[in-house]
Amino acid sequence: MNSVIQCLSNTKPLLEYLLSEKHLSDINTSVSSMKGALIKAFSQVIQELWKVEHDGVVNTTALKSQIQRFAPRFMGYNQQDAQEFLRYLLEGLHEDVNRIPCKPKPILTDVDEMLSDHQKAVESWKRYLRMDDSKIVDLFVGQLKSTLRCSSCGHCSITFDPFWDLSLPIPSRTGQLRLQQCLDHFTKEEVLDGDEKPTCSKCQVRRKCIKSFTIQKFPKILVLHIKRFSPLERFRGKLSVIVDFPLSGLDLNAYASNKGSSCCYNLYGVANHSGTTYSGHYTASCKHPYTGDWHEYNDSRLVET
Repeated sequence: MNSVIQCLSNTKPLLEYLLSEKHLSDINTSVSSMKGALIKAFSQVIQELWKVEHDGVVNTTALKSQIQRFAPRFMGYNQQDAQEFLRYLLEGLHEDVNRIPCKPKPILTDVDEMLSDHQKAVESWKRYLRMDDSKIVDLFVGQLKSTLRCSSCGHCSITFDPFWDLSLPIPSRTGQLRLQQCLDHFTKEEVLDGDEKPTCSKCQVRRKCIKSFTIQKFPKILVLHIKRFSPLERFRGKLSVIVDFPLSGLDLNAYASNKGSSCCYNLYGVANHSGTTYSGHYTASCKHPYTGDWHEYNDSRLVET
């Protein structure tokens, strides 16, 4: 919880949204299950952390209590996964400031196949925003393009889905990798055959297909999750391969649906797990949003790096 909070605390647009208390006028009391209680508790912690005269430990008991109410899986003090915690926390914060006062009836029809890819993407995004539209979505949600190509008739079935983060596989169990290699592995073509064969929408029978992903809409804040716990290992062992990543200028143009659209990201927060699958500890390394200095957060200890 601490590592995730520190990363979010150093997320400048989210920090300024909470410190200015603009979230208070956005609180959704009709659709939100928490009626604003979660974002108020989170904002209180952030405001305490950023008090000019602050020189002590911030109590997060009230925040943890509200998170447990929203997501009971986080009750108690068992080992938990930081990426899972971040996802639930962001979804809970989003729900509290969702701009949709009452949920509209879902559109059950598929997006028109006759539309261009761009038009399909726009329509899919509009449908998502009909239900979920908030400052949190503005910052953290992007859109993936999934292409399913039939090996028999060549027909391409294209869908667009929102994403809060990208879970990147580690393509090697040994040695040293670059982050781009993980991204390459995530976006590479995958053959779906045998039991995985999908039904081709044109052939109307199950066919061997090739599936691939590209990024249609880049979020303002990109969350990347390195999948270090391998489901293929007998005991789900942790992959301890070193993954190199740039501090600035991460160019994702190669993974964009629309080639030529440049999108670069600068790193400002890392939640790092040390230990094993069954016993471990999370720390965070974050770049100060105003001074640019890096700090390591380890429970109650703070060190400038």
